[in-house]
Amino acid sequence: MPSVKTAISLEKNLFNQVNQLANDLHVSRSKLFTLAVKDYLKKQENKMLLAQLNAAYCDSPKEEEKTVSKAMHRKHRKIVGREIW
Repeated sequence: MPSVKTAISLEKNLFNQVNQLANDLHVSRSKLFTLAVKDYLKKQENKMLLAQLNAAYCDSPKEEEKTVSKAMHRKHRKIVGREIW
């Protein structure tokens, strides 16, 4: 994939920390920023997915669903009760 150059401004202390970490990991600053941004984007994607899952599963069953579920449980107990274990 083609690369694009960009310029960013950092506080001096943060810049020093980035340089140190890049040196410790034996990668360039560009590579470190790329890794960090990819990680951040993945975390954001996961947060959005979790929010969607929570929204999909947060509702309680309606009364009709509860009634059907109870009937299914009774039927299941009746069938399983006849089984020889």
